[in-house]
Amino acid sequence: MEMKPASHHHSEHNHSALIQELVNCALACEMCSSACLDEKDVTMMARCIELDRDCADICFQASRLLQRNAEIAHHYLTICEEICRLCAEECGKHDMDHCKKCSEACSQCAKACHSHLEAIHAA
Repeated sequence: MEMKPASHHHSEHNHSALIQELVNCALACEMCSSACLDEKDVTMMARCIELDRDCADICFQASRLLQRNAEIAHHYLTICEEICRLCAEECGKHDMDHCKKCSEACSQCAKACHSHLEAIHAA
């Protein structure tokens, strides 16, 4: 993967909608992981909890990188898209309302990351 020179910033791109998507996803993941811990069979929810926590951390970090126009921000969105898809898939396997909401937020965030990256690469 070729990196842009250090002087290159992405300040010409509007990241506000994507940042909001990332934060919404992270919050949904945090809520889901907490709710999963209250389920009767927590062991059954272990992978869901792990992915929720990873996804929340990655989405929050991606939002911070975009907010400050970090040079690595757009490369980081590839990882973000991947964890969001994994988390959406896992949460989609469960019938709990919190998992359904999380799956939806993660799917939406993955699509937003993908669309943003496509727009950047097309420019």
